[in-house]
Amino acid sequence: MFKKDLLKGKRILITGGGTGLGKEMANHYAEHGAELFICGRRENVLKNTADEIVKKYNTNVSYQTLDIRASKDVDDYIQSIFDDKPLDGLVNNAAGNFVSPTKDLSHKGFDAIANIVFHGTFYITHSVGKRWIETSTKGSIISILATWIWTGSPYVVPSAMSKSGIHAMTQSLAAEWGKYGIKVNGIAPGPFPTKGAWDRLNPGDNDDGMMSTVPLGRVGEMRELQNLATFLMADGCDYLTGQTIGLDGAQYLSGGGTFSQLDKLSDEDWENMRKLIRDANNKDKADRS
Repeated sequence: MFKKDLLKGKRILITGGGTGLGKEMANHYAEHGAELFICGRRENVLKNTADEIVKKYNTNVSYQTLDIRASKDVDDYIQSIFDDKPLDGLVNNAAGNFVSPTKDLSHKGFDAIANIVFHGTFYITHSVGKRWIETSTKGSIISILATWIWTGSPYVVPSAMSKSGIHAMTQSLAAEWGKYGIKVNGIAPGPFPTKGAWDRLNPGDNDDGMMSTVPLGRVGEMRELQNLATFLMADGCDYLTGQTIGLDGAQYLSGGGTFSQLDKLSDEDWENMRKLIRDANNKDKADRS
């Protein structure tokens, strides 16, 4: 679909770029000539991804461990990049989510999601954007959102609330920062299975229930997400800003929210799912140690 040098010379930062959708987008950007910066909380994962991309595409990839919930750490990291040269693009991909009946959700559980998705995304967007304005640099911001910004979705209320806030940020900053040549857009993917997210959002691999809500009858293919993310990051359509684009096989148009089918679960089913989610979280903690 694209020329191989489409992003040549562009410097792009991807939060949560070591795994999942972030890693997929990083690969596609590198394939089309971009220089990459990826950050996340697990150094071994970031290093492995960086080494893999460098070997495959012979481009520059820098990685940094970063908890985007820590605003000073975020600002220091962004400054270290701009000390060399400004970024051209930012992808807000880092997130967290898990399914739970809201009545069973603790305040700590709510904060775990909101502090990453809502606060962290703003911290890094603000840190990059203000430097673009100070240096008169044009830039492109893409935030990975979710279709429940339009519909809401049961059982993922912290994420629905937080991503709806970032959708509002996308529209607001597009209007406020357009005069500086900064475009701000979002992508709202439907089901794109990745190991980390699927362990928390579809424990037990209940794909049949999930797919029954997608009119196209299948999950998304990574190349489809990669193509859209590259299109939004490239030059040539700068008039497109302030938009969140749904990429979900028309799932959200079929109504009910992504996880509405979970209404069928019993209390025992929920307890089994919580155990699977805890096991996935414990494995992640072990991997980081």
